[in-house]
Amino acid sequence: MPCGHTAVWPPCPPTACVLPSSSIPAPLTQGRNSPRVMIFMLSLLMGLQPLSTDLYLPAMPALSDEFGVPVSQAQYTLSAMLLAYGVSQLLWGPLSDRFGRRPVLLWGLGAYVLASVGCTWASSLGWLVLARMCQGAALGAAVMTARAVVRDRHSPTEGARVMSQVLTGLGLIACMSAPVGGLLSHLLDWRAALAALAVFSALTLGVVLWRFEETLASRRLNALEPREMVRTWLRIGLHPRFLAFSAVASASNAGLFTYLATSSFVLIRLYDMSQLAYGFCMSSMSLCYVLGTVCCRQGLKRVGLQRTLDVGGALSLGASVLLAGLYFAEVQSIWAVVLPLNLFMFSHGIHQPCSQMGAIAPFPEAAGTAAALNGFCMTLSAFLMGLWLGQQADGNALPLVQGMLFWCMCLAMGAWVLVRRLGMPPAEPAPK
Repeated sequence: MPCGHTAVWPPCPPTACVLPSSSIPAPLTQGRNSPRVMIFMLSLLMGLQPLSTDLYLPAMPALSDEFGVPVSQAQYTLSAMLLAYGVSQLLWGPLSDRFGRRPVLLWGLGAYVLASVGCTWASSLGWLVLARMCQGAALGAAVMTARAVVRDRHSPTEGARVMSQVLTGLGLIACMSAPVGGLLSHLLDWRAALAALAVFSALTLGVVLWRFEETLASRRLNALEPREMVRTWLRIGLHPRFLAFSAVASASNAGLFTYLATSSFVLIRLYDMSQLAYGFCMSSMSLCYVLGTVCCRQGLKRVGLQRTLDVGGALSLGASVLLAGLYFAEVQSIWAVVLPLNLFMFSHGIHQPCSQMGAIAPFPEAAGTAAALNGFCMTLSAFLMGLWLGQQADGNALPLVQGMLFWCMCLAMGAWVLVRRLGMPPAEPAPK
């Protein structure tokens, strides 16, 4: 029978709902899944993503030197991890809709710990790339599940606010990632930075084993049937609201990847910044991201979703124009790079909570699959950017400038045009 939940936009198809309770968010008020405990756990899970990238960024030049490879090949350790991270979510999503969030989390985190140990002991660039791919595939389970859990337990509007709190926690973890990675690389070597990932993921696995309880109200028993998987992917992927919000999330994530993949070489090689100083520079950018998530919560409360995204789009575009203007004016200063990137990271903190939850909000009965497909779109844009950067890396800052300008223009147009025309539900209540 159809679920009959006309409040859900759009209504659930008859085959999607196993039980009506699958589309009713249940508030986190009691037991181990209390709000604070859940936000803490989800922050740890989401925090694995910046740890997987930021922690070893200060060590990438040293990694390149040890293996005797150019910058473009060293960047494969980042782009290969992101490719596996994105593709794996297409399987993790249906698995979590079929078997539940907890089993997927446990298997994914266990695999991440093992892959992190493999990264630490890699004897060549090829083995390191392979281990990073395994690490990325396991990371997909943690991040996808965290997004799905928020949708399991909250309505779309409240979910965006909760996601901003979770991403605040992610930002705080990111603030520590680069300085710790820079310190470990400076005192020891790049392997120590990757070993820290094994330690953190093992601790996160212990917390999940101890505290996490299942949040999926009803399992979709046919979620893994090939025909049903394709049908669900198409239903989600062609939905106007999913397309609009995923476009914003993907452009913002590609801009983030552009600076992650290039900033260490620009600042360390071109401006002679030390690894430790670069780590603290990355920390300042993560702090700006945290401030952006806080402003996102205030914006959602005071002016609503659309105006919050409009402001974020303006800040992103302004950051890229400032970066390009200073570069072409030949301003030779570290601050000519750091200040625009800090502004971009502030806007990134505004866009991500809104766009991630906006993309999966219409699909409460298949939140895992929707979160996975959204994550795949975000990662695909970053991976394609990584391929382009690998061809353009020539020892100057121009690829960073060009990449940031392109993606911030896409981001602003997505926020101002696509979300306004396609992304808003028929009747969104005014903010209180």
